[in-house]
Amino acid sequence: MPHDPLIFAPDGSVTRLRAIMRALRDPQTGCPWDIEQDFASIAPYTIEEAYEVADAIARQDWPALQGELGDLLLQVVYHGQIAEEAGHFSFEDITRSISDKMLARHPHVFGEESRDKSAAQQVDDWEKVKARERAERDQGGVLDDVALGLPALMRAVKLQKRAARVGFDWPQTAQVIDKITEEAQELHEAKDRLTQAEVTEEFGDLLFVMANLARHLDVDPEDALRAANAKFTRRFRAIEAALADQNRRPEDSTLEEMYALWNAAKAREKQDATR
Repeated sequence: MPHDPLIFAPDGSVTRLRAIMRALRDPQTGCPWDIEQDFASIAPYTIEEAYEVADAIARQDWPALQGELGDLLLQVVYHGQIAEEAGHFSFEDITRSISDKMLARHPHVFGEESRDKSAAQQVDDWEKVKARERAERDQGGVLDDVALGLPALMRAVKLQKRAARVGFDWPQTAQVIDKITEEAQELHEAKDRLTQAEVTEEFGDLLFVMANLARHLDVDPEDALRAANAKFTRRFRAIEAALADQNRRPEDSTLEEMYALWNAAKAREKQDATR
């Protein structure tokens, strides 16, 4: 079957990728799976690819990062093709709007404003520009455009930052810690008389306040939890390795033995860190 020659041009860049996507979505000759997809069905893959980009960066696996960035770019091209077919906007509209946005949000680079600002001042200016853009879109509510699809912890921090800008915030970190203690105590005392739905709600309240503490401490809770996950994985694998040297598995040992091996792994990490 005939195809656009650009599809087979190795130096076709994004234009080649767009031609490939058009061919995949062709109602007569395309891929049945690709033809069936829409914004909603593709969105989970978009989120997954963004996380895989972050994972490659965390592992400093640069060859993998190249591939993952390609996968993420494919998602943008995919959404752009679906939008173009539906008559919503074109791929050129996407690139034009983001280019215009970068110009508008960086007047210290592309305009007359001075570059003599700290990074924090530039972030503050960025947020002011975003607030003006929201007002122009008739999004008057402070929380109106905090994306629903964000990871829950990330969205909690963004919601709290927005509220804090208009003064709805604890002024001191100690007050946040007091609230965490209160919420944890309430959950502990009430867990046996609450329904599962109520326990889930109370636990959500506790996590929300923990996210607030992260914000007050200038900690990214997603990064912190990701690091804690990696540490747990590393130390548990050390337990497995130590037991394997004895021809044993975790299920063949006691909790006390595993705790001892955990603490040994922890001590080795601390020793290695001081060398």
